[in-house]
Amino acid sequence: MTSKRRVSLQSARGVVVSRRQATAALGGLILTPLAAAAATPAYAQRGADSDGGGLRGTQREGTIAPIPVAIPLFLGEDERFAAEMTQVITADLERSGLFQPLDPASFIERIRDINTPPRFQDWRVINAQGLVVGRTGRAPDGRYFVEFRLYDVLSQRALDGKRFMADSNAWRRLAHRTADTVYERMTGERGYFDTQIVFIDETGARDRRRKRLAIMDQDGANARLLSQGNEIVLTPRFSPSNQEITFLQYVNDQPRVFLMNLDNGMREMVGNFPGMTFAPRFSPDGQRVVMTIGEGGAASIVEMDLRSRRTRRLTQTQAIDTAPCYSPDSRNIVFESDRDGGQQLHVMSADGSGARRISYGEGRYATPVWSPRGDLVAFTKQAGGNFLIGVMRPDGSGERILTEGFHNEGPTWSPNGRVILFFREGRGAQGGSRLFSIDLTGYNERQVQTPSFASDPAWSPLRN
Repeated sequence: MTSKRRVSLQSARGVVVSRRQATAALGGLILTPLAAAAATPAYAQRGADSDGGGLRGTQREGTIAPIPVAIPLFLGEDERFAAEMTQVITADLERSGLFQPLDPASFIERIRDINTPPRFQDWRVINAQGLVVGRTGRAPDGRYFVEFRLYDVLSQRALDGKRFMADSNAWRRLAHRTADTVYERMTGERGYFDTQIVFIDETGARDRRRKRLAIMDQDGANARLLSQGNEIVLTPRFSPSNQEITFLQYVNDQPRVFLMNLDNGMREMVGNFPGMTFAPRFSPDGQRVVMTIGEGGAASIVEMDLRSRRTRRLTQTQAIDTAPCYSPDSRNIVFESDRDGGQQLHVMSADGSGARRISYGEGRYATPVWSPRGDLVAFTKQAGGNFLIGVMRPDGSGERILTEGFHNEGPTWSPNGRVILFFREGRGAQGGSRLFSIDLTGYNERQVQTPSFASDPAWSPLRN
């Protein structure tokens, strides 16, 4: 196999050609609506591009002024629990880059009853535009609850009010659901805080790295292992319809695609093909998996129906076709290929017909991922000695680079299509990969804390 093909097959670390290279390389939630005075989204400060509704901005021009929001300490008999709930909500909103939580020391009014309308003038004088008040506690059945009210200070209206309940081991979901509600009502977009990230946990020396499947909340909390490192695992991907992931695992020195049920930990192999299988990804309805099969120096894209286990070959050339990803409407698939002599992005119909190249910039393009909105494709680009994370429209126009570094790879979208998660490799013998997020403005880049080194992230849908 030529070196060019090795580079293509190693995209996003899950597409590999040997075991040696790979080595180097929850509780239920109940929603109870309360009376809400307003049925329309609050104001949204708008920027200068057309990346979607709500708050907008671009990397090079136009900036977003975060919405000033006041979040007083929630009420509750358990003051520590109330404080933790308030802290998680505040952190979610601040991390999005779209909100500016105000300093509690500036608050004039002290909230004593969330059912009593606030003194709006006290909040206007400190320039608050949104106000979130709430209380926490435990129900007679032992479950935790949070009840909150969201106000638009400028119009002096109640925007929303809800009560969430959850088992004691899922209390953080109460905070995430609260933050999601605030986010949606004040921006007009759905939130993304009540979600999870599946990724590869990496420990040990660089040349003997131990890779294990892991999962955590989107803010890095509640991390736990899904495998123990007895096998090499790579490129986990979430099902959009249930608690299931697909991933790459080595079996007898050959990469194979597996499914895992996150509720019971059971796993099964997706077929037993004669060549290597890699780069798995679910269809939007969760009923199919598209992946790559490598045979005789080439690699083809194959789709499997998970109910009948029937397969159909979507591409068959002498090139390396890999990293396929469905469009949200399932009508098209974006993938990377060297069929034109270089590593570039292509789009084809879901039946494999009409393949057309969409990337024409300098450098090599890889790991394309369609936005949940359908308006953009995220990708990794190698050019000028750096790895860049960028986006383009599905027809290849409007390419924008969001971030660049020594080694950035593996973009994955938040379920609302506003934020991209990726991993960045550190330099030197002691360096390892870390997870980072970047929003579509290109300005709000944050590291996501993980217990150890981490790579190959995949973002879940919003949880039920």
